[in-house]
Amino acid sequence: MRLFAIDNDNTITAFPAAEKIPEGQEHFASEKELAKLAATWPADRMVQVWNSFAGVAGFGGDLKPVKKFTDRKSAVARIWKAIQKLDAPDAPPTADIAPKGKRSKKTATPKDAAPTAREGSKKAIILELLRRKEGATLAEIAKATDWQNHSIRGFISGTIVKEMGLDVESGKNDAGERRYRVR
Repeated sequence: MRLFAIDNDNTITAFPAAEKIPEGQEHFASEKELAKLAATWPADRMVQVWNSFAGVAGFGGDLKPVKKFTDRKSAVARIWKAIQKLDAPDAPPTADIAPKGKRSKKTATPKDAAPTAREGSKKAIILELLRRKEGATLAEIAKATDWQNHSIRGFISGTIVKEMGLDVESGKNDAGERRYRVR
C-alpha cells in the first residue's frame, strides 16, 4: 500500500514509503485518514483538489469538474476513488503526481490577420457602418441591429477593439450625437 501526500497547492503525490514524504505535507494512507484530514479543510479546498485532476487523461475522462459537493463524506469518497489510479501497478511512472489542471488547447490567432465577420451577421453590419467615411451614430447602429445602446457600446469595446484589434474613433458630431468610426 502506498502513502499519499498533499501539499499547500493541493497537489497529491503517491509515495512508496513514509520516509520519502517531504516535510510540511499532510499524508494519508486510507480513505478514513483522508476524511480525518479533510475534516479541517474548507469545503472550497475539496472542490479545488477534485478539479485539479477531474477530466485529466490519466484519471479517465469520466471525472468532471464540480462547483461544490453535496457533503464532505461524498467528496472524500470520490477523491479517494480517483487517486487510487496513482497507486495502480500498471500506471506509468509519470502518473505519480496529480496534474494541476488542464491547459487550453486553443492557439493564439495572429494579430496581423485581417478581422473577418460572417456575411450578413450583426457583426458584419456594424463593421460596414463603422467603416463608412462618416462612421455611424449609436442611433444608426441601434436601428440596424435592434440592440440597446449599452449593448452597442459593449460590443464596440469588447469585440471590435479588444478581440478584433481595430482602432475605433469616437467623437460627437455637430448635433451632439456620439459617432463611431473605424480608422
